[in-house]
Amino acid sequence: MSISIGLTGWGDHHSLYLTPEERQSKLYTYSAHFPVVEVDSSFYAVQPTTNYQKWVEETPEAFRFVIKATQNLTGHDRKPRTNKEMKQLVEEFKQSIVPVRQANKLKAVLFQFPPWFNLKANNIQKIKKLKEWMGEIPLAIEFRNQTWFTEESREQTITFLQTLGVTHVICDEPQAGEGSVPLVLATTNDHVLIRFHGRNIHGWNNHGQENWREVRFLYRYNEQELMEWVEHIRQLQQQTKDITILFNNNSGGDAADNAKQFIDLLGIQYQGLHPKQMDLFDL
Repeated sequence: MSISIGLTGWGDHHSLYLTPEERQSKLYTYSAHFPVVEVDSSFYAVQPTTNYQKWVEETPEAFRFVIKATQNLTGHDRKPRTNKEMKQLVEEFKQSIVPVRQANKLKAVLFQFPPWFNLKANNIQKIKKLKEWMGEIPLAIEFRNQTWFTEESREQTITFLQTLGVTHVICDEPQAGEGSVPLVLATTNDHVLIRFHGRNIHGWNNHGQENWREVRFLYRYNEQELMEWVEHIRQLQQQTKDITILFNNNSGGDAADNAKQFIDLLGIQYQGLHPKQMDLFDL
């Protein structure tokens, strides 16, 4: 049974980087604290293969990456595309992450669909095609539209993901209308991915404020909230072999501290991380 706890991205967690050397080599330093990370830069643009090769080399052998699918694959850019165009974009993305796959450091590719990606036939077909085109690459799917998890559709959605063999992403997030999903403690294969977005219900939806993205994930989990999740994790351990947990509540720099607190609450001690004291001559 494996429980891997980490953060979304490694650049903005100021409490981890206290010296000039640590700030200069953030991923190396990050992987002295956590065994997994989510690559967020891949959402905004396909990253050069050289970036992934560098990241592979900067992390220990047991380290793993969750790589976020590019926004033109999830539909966040709202541009219509033909099947041929989409398939080409998938191939470009797949080629970019080859170094991570070759190093056996890929935990999953995360497809986080936008809030307007609701439960309807053409969106179901899109997921099926993406799964087909991605081949054997492990996929995790996160919905942000509650139509997938109504009382009528919840069981069918889980069965659909299970049939495809993709990982269901469990979200801890505010319940703020159609553009949010409820907590669904269900697994669809041997891996489950959990993302902690915080519970800032007043900042979750975009009401035109300039700093919306900064406010959205501004939240610090208290110990009682994390203890509730200790019980959830124990429940999920009965259903699956591999649990990955990513804290995304970093607008105020809380993600790293909450993740470390959760590691302690679960009594986890990781082996195979980078040494905390960095020797720059080894880089």
